Amino acid sequence: MSTIGWVGLGNMGRPMTANLVKAGHTVKGFDLVPEAVEAAAKSGVNPVNSIAEAVAGADIVFTMLPKGEHARTAYLEPDGVLANADQKTLLIDSSTIDFDSARLLHAEAAKAGFRLIDGPVSGGVTGAEAGTLTFMLGGADADVEEARPVIEAMAGNIFHAGGDAAGQAAKIVN
Repeated sequence: MSTIGWVGLGNMGRPMTANLVKAGHTVKGFDLVPEAVEAAAKSGVNPVNSIAEAVAGADIVFTMLPKGEHARTAYLEPDGVLANADQKTLLIDSSTIDFDSARLLHAEAAKAGFRLIDGPVSGGVTGAEAGTLTFMLGGADADVEEARPVIEAMAGNIFHAGGDAAGQAAKIVN
């Protein structure tokens, strides 16, 4: 099983992490809202106090945030994912964000030596709770295959849409 760092434990992130815990993964979760972290802890998520703590020692890091500006902050700020994760860690942004932000995250991650998948989802909170979300993935074939066994705990369908930002493009079309 994997050690997963998770940033964003709101309406979607909390039930998604609960499914990962049920599947036997260790999940370290962070959110700016303390109540969201407390709620996730009730489902077995290990609560942490920062992005740096969430990504430390993680095999995979997921972000699930409301907007592109939040994703850019979580990845690009000095206390963010790229400044604190190990370069071996696979990064997956499951936020539904604008295409330009997704392309920027891919470019900045690559420049910093990271692999990133954009992986927005559809299915809403009900799908997140049931573990039946559809993941639309944009990234390298090998990275998608590495992520697939972990994503399966949250997904009913996994669709590899293509390269960088193709997941966001597919989500926009959806």
